[in-house]
Amino acid sequence: MDSPFVPDFPQIRNDGIMSTRYTKEFRDRAVRLLAESRENYASETKALQRVAKDLGVAAESLRRWQGQADASGSAGPQESSELRKLRKENAELRRANGILSSASAFFASRLDPTRR
Repeated sequence: MDSPFVPDFPQIRNDGIMSTRYTKEFRDRAVRLLAESRENYASETKALQRVAKDLGVAAESLRRWQGQADASGSAGPQESSELRKLRKENAELRRANGILSSASAFFASRLDPTRR
């Protein structure tokens, strides 16, 4: 029985570059593991690099798999609702940040006599 975390045998392409094909189950599990690991790292890049290293794959491969999974909408219904909630919260925070930046500039100009 093939393990989903064991890649197929490496193949050498016509251009002489070694190519490893991973099963769909392996790629799906890798993307799922990345999603579950994000909260443990300071940035998404750090999480991606660590998960890729742990799985023995190139970070760029994992990044590409993640992009393909996002594009195909393979996120489950729970992830989709969470994503919508986070996007809404992000938009609200950006608006609040814009308001605070404007207010800060307004009050700074009132306090600094050289800016009048």
